[in-house]
Amino acid sequence: MYKQDIYEILINTPLTKDVFKMVLRGDTQYITAPGQFINLKLEGKFLRRPISVCDYDDEAITIIYKVVGEGTKQMSEMAAGEKVDCITGLGNGYDISKSQKPLVIGGGVGVPPMYNLTKCLIADGQTPTVILGFNTKDEIFYEEEFKALGADVVITTVDGSYGIKGFVTDGMPADYDYFYTCGPLPMFKAVNNAAETSGQFSFEERMGCGFGACMGCSCKTKYGNKRICKEGPVLVKEEIIW
Repeated sequence: MYKQDIYEILINTPLTKDVFKMVLRGDTQYITAPGQFINLKLEGKFLRRPISVCDYDDEAITIIYKVVGEGTKQMSEMAAGEKVDCITGLGNGYDISKSQKPLVIGGGVGVPPMYNLTKCLIADGQTPTVILGFNTKDEIFYEEEFKALGADVVITTVDGSYGIKGFVTDGMPADYDYFYTCGPLPMFKAVNNAAETSGQFSFEERMGCGFGACMGCSCKTKYGNKRICKEGPVLVKEEIIW
């Protein structure tokens, strides 16, 4: 179930040169699983902007987004106290019942939803290893926040300026029973090829409505067509057609 409502911006601050953290105060009861997303309406823009939920509590939602176009640039210029129209409770989210010692793998702007997922896994008594991949040291964010949850955190950078040099697959340990991941498609393909277990992938896709009505984000799976905004964004490894 999803809901449209008005939220107040409490914080909108940069974490890196082009990655921002925004905290929105309002109703959070329709967020029921890690990996769900919200859809923000921006003044002057026809389509809403889907942004994954980084974290939430009883009073506020935290999102982290990268400035990549006009919409996110407009978001970065919004100030505390401004109001924004949001639809919450969108997407299926991750199913955390499949693991006990999972890998949590986030790449770039795929890192934010992995934070609440890691929190939920630890609350469930699981012992996740978190692998966060970035291009370079200057792009790293939320390393300390993940460590504060009590997770074992591995950082990889493509240029080797911090942590392990290489990709997230270069940081994958041998001992795990499942994986959860979010990030760019090339990373997904690499993880799929490297992983020795089943897992869940959270896909990004251009969306129209965000709640399954327009069919604009449909993709083919081994079990028929699925809408990324409704039956996704999380798909299981065994159903994905690469």
